[in-house]
Amino acid sequence: MGHGVALAHGDNYINHSKGLKSWLNTLDHKRIGIMYLIAILSFFLVGGIFAMLIRLNLFSPGSTLVSPSKYNQLFTYHGAIMVFMVIIPMIPAAIGNMVLPMMLGAKDVAFPRWNLASFYVYLSGAAIACASLFLNGVDTGWTFYTPYSIRTSTSAVWVLLGAFVMGFSSILTGLNFVVSIHKLRAPGMGWGKMPLFLWALYGTSVIQILATPVLAITLLLAALERIVGIGIFDPALGGDPVLFQHFFWFYSHPAVYIMILPAMGVISEVVPVFSRKPIFGYTAIAMATFGIALVSFVVWGHHMFVSGQSEFANFLFSLITMFVAIPTGVKVFSWLGTMYKGSLHFHAPMLYAIGFIFVFTIGGMTGMFLATLATDVHLTDTYFVVAHFHYVMVGGSLLGFLAGLHYWFPKFSGKMYAETPAMIAAILINVGFNVTFFPQFILGVLGMPRRYADYLPQFTTLNRVSTVGSWIIAAGFLLVLFYLIHALLRGKKASDNPWKALTLEWQSPSPPPHENFLVEPVVTDGPYDYRGAKAGPI
Repeated sequence: MGHGVALAHGDNYINHSKGLKSWLNTLDHKRIGIMYLIAILSFFLVGGIFAMLIRLNLFSPGSTLVSPSKYNQLFTYHGAIMVFMVIIPMIPAAIGNMVLPMMLGAKDVAFPRWNLASFYVYLSGAAIACASLFLNGVDTGWTFYTPYSIRTSTSAVWVLLGAFVMGFSSILTGLNFVVSIHKLRAPGMGWGKMPLFLWALYGTSVIQILATPVLAITLLLAALERIVGIGIFDPALGGDPVLFQHFFWFYSHPAVYIMILPAMGVISEVVPVFSRKPIFGYTAIAMATFGIALVSFVVWGHHMFVSGQSEFANFLFSLITMFVAIPTGVKVFSWLGTMYKGSLHFHAPMLYAIGFIFVFTIGGMTGMFLATLATDVHLTDTYFVVAHFHYVMVGGSLLGFLAGLHYWFPKFSGKMYAETPAMIAAILINVGFNVTFFPQFILGVLGMPRRYADYLPQFTTLNRVSTVGSWIIAAGFLLVLFYLIHALLRGKKASDNPWKALTLEWQSPSPPPHENFLVEPVVTDGPYDYRGAKAGPI
């Protein structure tokens, strides 16, 4: 991008005002993003511990670590924490908050007070949900299916209300981002010159605004069902428990793309920078973002093929689900086309981006098996679903997050991490993820049901391989934690633009000034115009 930008001098946003109170009261989008990041990574640690306990329990048949009832609570908390507290807000709320205004050439988001409020709403909802840990626990699974969730003796109401409250955080963030993108773009930044990460956040925000209220109302109704017995989902009172599934998945399938679209946006930033080439198919990627968002609203029924839907409804949902592959395939081919004959630089962000493309492609291809009625009946509620779910939502979103974290870390910390351990960690996490979850596809095809604390002896070997893979992932994350903390404390000072990227956030100092830019930047070129001298090595 061409800029001619006069930059602010003096204190950066980290040192602008010191002390804990200044952080807790801040309206600076960068600080709010960092607070989100700290909170999300803390919950990720807790959810990861639950995951490790699940895998340890499944190392050998016989439910050797915890009782079956405690195992039910383990996978419930693992799922609920990872979905509602980690993966959904991970890229939009944390990285999006730090990056979006700077990529727009703005001083902040449109509504800074809303932004801070959304963070505290998120924390409040998470605190309410986690309070159940100290009461009777929750054993419903993260989907809270009725009628069990309205009859269990555990503290399901606390988690339902917690997720209900956290939904408002998503809505506030989505509204803030949509208005910011419409109103705060730098002069010269038309829609055709907007970075693809902003397109991804825009599409994600639209889904958050439209779909989250449906989930919020559904969870509130389930909580009221338990508290006062209103009879909407309770068959004993004339309600329909399958109606809960329709409401839940009408939100939760679009929620898959709340998790994955921002990760796709990160990959669309990382791949051209480390390929030193213009993005292949800019318009196609931008339009595919909205194609995915649109289709995501009309395929929720593929989660319910064995719940008693009519044959025609099953056929219709199966057919529509197949169309998701089209806009998704457009993105994958565009990334590969960008890398083709590019000058590839295999730094840590690029390793995570390549891992994302590999993992997400497997997740998407295995989704076709579950979208096909004949195979879904066999594979429903087996470990094939667990593997597919993790390849798409966890592997895809998490690898996209790690790519973004490493890509923008020098900008917001002002420090460079050590490249060698970063590359080793990327390899460990990518290898560990596939070792953990690929055997679960085989287990599912063989018929091992999910959510069971025990299993038949013939499944032992694959379960042990899967558990060993989880140890490799854990080792990779511990290494990431070590070198990023080391970089913050003792790392070398980062240059303003270590990757020689062209988007606006790299045109300000590292770390950025409090209001990003003293003089409003003017955009004259596209965000991926890597030609001539701009396409030189990093």
